[in-house]
Amino acid sequence: MTYPPSTAMGPTTDMGQVSRLITAEGERVSDPALEGWVADVDNALLADLYRDMVRTRRLDAEGVALQRQGQLGLWAPCQGQEAVQVGTARALRESDFVFPSYRESGVQLVRGATPTQLIQVWRGEEQSMGDPFARGTAGPQIIIGAQTLHAVGYAMGIQRTPAAEGARCDEVAVTYFGDGASSQGDVSEAMVFAASYGAPVVFVCSNNQWAISEPVTVQSRTPLADRAPAFGIPSMRVDGNDVLACYGAMRWALERARSGAGPAYIEAVTYRMGPHTTADDPTRYRDAAEVEVWRARDPLARVQTLLQARGALGDALAADIAADADRLAAEVRAVCLGYRTRDPLSVFDEVYAEPHSGLERQRRAYAAYLDGFEEEAR
Repeated sequence: MTYPPSTAMGPTTDMGQVSRLITAEGERVSDPALEGWVADVDNALLADLYRDMVRTRRLDAEGVALQRQGQLGLWAPCQGQEAVQVGTARALRESDFVFPSYRESGVQLVRGATPTQLIQVWRGEEQSMGDPFARGTAGPQIIIGAQTLHAVGYAMGIQRTPAAEGARCDEVAVTYFGDGASSQGDVSEAMVFAASYGAPVVFVCSNNQWAISEPVTVQSRTPLADRAPAFGIPSMRVDGNDVLACYGAMRWALERARSGAGPAYIEAVTYRMGPHTTADDPTRYRDAAEVEVWRARDPLARVQTLLQARGALGDALAADIAADADRLAAEVRAVCLGYRTRDPLSVFDEVYAEPHSGLERQRRAYAAYLDGFEEEAR
């Protein structure tokens, strides 16, 4: 099936009109929509943002490697999207609550997830991600777009707490989703309720250009940020590879929600450098030239260049950041390799307190299925 060319959206290498504070070349530029929200950002904070991005990329590489080595069931890479994840997450307060998708490992890291928690969910371990209220962050949502409804429902609950009645709200709900999820009905429904109730929620859309193999230029004839005003939600479209722009946009959105003005929407224009998940082969649907265009817009490189130009990233600090990232990766690997392989049939053990005939039939069927692999091996 062929599609007519979009009249409003360029190719997936075209970022379009975005707010930006750090160019791909590492130059600090001004943007009137964001400048006031980053006026207090000094070199120390910028270096901290860079550290978190380096840690996120190193974690991501380790997750991919562990899955390729058979230690994880799946991994959803976030290489190329570190700026939007770190920039927005660092703007949050501890009192805020996050509802992420399956790709926000950087957000989870910034919000205090331990190596154990980062690995558990992708191994299917019990109590994956631990207590969500301990970090104000839910576990990864696998059902595409469902987390937006959860966030809005939570935000409506915030409105009904005594502390929120007639006053500023210290707690905001935040949800992350991708361009592909924006086509799901759940997201539209969430935005309807958020706008109708003026809920204190922020929608962060990481537009990484591809919904598995479907380009955003087919999904939408207009920038995704332009959809939000139709629901009555103000939006901002930023360079998602610019951590400072993402940080500033998030502060704007959070302040709007805290002040009682209602929801806000951020479209962060970025790129998924790797596969959709480790079960995907992106070379089947996109060409290498496109990837190289985005590689030149690397979110880490531009901050590194800016910090070095300011004399704020010497050899000692750079080495410390790299070592910190390597330690994280080593801890994640050690935790992962420390888990024992469980009997697959144990998934049936804690379902019912008493034996259940239907479940027993499923257990027998699954056991026969597993035995089939052993017969093939023989």
